[in-house]
Amino acid sequence: MTQATSSQTEYNQSLDPAYLTGSNEKWLQRKDAATPRGVSVLSDFFAARGENAELWDIQGRRYIDFGSGIAVLNTGHRHPRVLAAVRAQLDQFMHTAYQVVPYPSYVALAEKINRRAPGDWSKKTAFFSTGAEAVENAIKVARVATGRSGVVAFDGAFHGRTYFGMALTGKVSPYKAGFGPFPGDVFHAPFPNQLHGVTVDQALDGVRRLFKADIDPGRIRERDPLLAPTDHTRQRL
Repeated sequence: MTQATSSQTEYNQSLDPAYLTGSNEKWLQRKDAATPRGVSVLSDFFAARGENAELWDIQGRRYIDFGSGIAVLNTGHRHPRVLAAVRAQLDQFMHTAYQVVPYPSYVALAEKINRRAPGDWSKKTAFFSTGAEAVENAIKVARVATGRSGVVAFDGAFHGRTYFGMALTGKVSPYKAGFGPFPGDVFHAPFPNQLHGVTVDQALDGVRRLFKADIDPGRIRERDPLLAPTDHTRQRL
């Protein structure tokens, strides 16, 4: 029988659910001491478990989870089919990096998405780990495919915390303050939003001013055929 080292003991404790107990106040203090302020946290409680649309914190209090991991839990917490799929995958292998060793499920899912995407032209699908990574790769692909470098994003939109994601994001505070300069050829236009008092006509005027004062429209990539402006919109622009 061997005696566990202190590091082994600490590692084993960290895997024990009983280790992750205590008050929310205690863990908030530990969070502030161990993690940077740059990773802002909205809630003042710590999750212990979830089920469907609900969460329970480490003190046993119950919440309705309107955040849903920032709108990514479409099936809620611990959906039986999701749990079964994760367990089945873990029984096979964990990670190979598709670019190094591909696996059939990646290709099969891409085929499924291609079939369901609208349009009667050939399609291909790539998968990325985060929204910012997907956005940046979309810009890279568009620039290479069209030869046009200009990009127009909307005021108020959030596109990620990477540098190009911040350049595209149409809100300075808290995302962009103090982090410039940002990648060039990114421009912002107003988004029509009745809540903020911006009409469709005002938004179109903003795009018109943008093309007059800041960038040649020919340097903006052509939109997807499904999202192409109507003849009426083109005439107004």
